[in-house]
Amino acid sequence: MSITKKIYLAAPLFSEAEQGFNKKLETALEELGFSVFVPQEDSNDTEAAREDMDSSNIFQLNVEAIDACDILVAVLDGGTDVDSGTAWEIGYAYAKNKTIIGIKTDFRTLGPEGLVNLMIGESANELETSVKALLKKMEKYR
Repeated sequence: MSITKKIYLAAPLFSEAEQGFNKKLETALEELGFSVFVPQEDSNDTEAAREDMDSSNIFQLNVEAIDACDILVAVLDGGTDVDSGTAWEIGYAYAKNKTIIGIKTDFRTLGPEGLVNLMIGESANELETSVKALLKKMEKYR
C-alpha cells in the first residue's frame, strides 16, 4: 500500500491570474496522486481572511503545513525576483531538509546566468520551465 505524498505549493497568490495558475497546478498534482496544500485555500491566506483572522494564525498554519509536507513545489514566476513569501517558504523548507522543486514558466526572465537567483537555485533539488515538464518530473517522487 502506497502512502500519499504531501506537497506544499509555495506561490504568489495575490492576483486572479496567480490564483488560477495555482489551482491548475494543484489539480494536475492531485491527478498524479499527491495531496496538495495550497495556502490560498487551506490556510485562507487571502485579503479577506487576513482581515478576519489573526495573521499569526495564517503564518502558523503555513509553517505546520511545510513541516508536514514531503515536497515543496515553488512557483518562481513573478518578475526578476521570486515572490518574497515564496522565497521565505523555500528557505524554511530547505532548512527542514525538504525536497524542493521549482517551476519558472516566464521565458522572458530565463537569462544566461540561470533560471533564478543563486540562493533559490541552490536550494532547489529540481528546476523546471513548464507545467508539462514539472508533472513528468513529479512522477519520480510519487
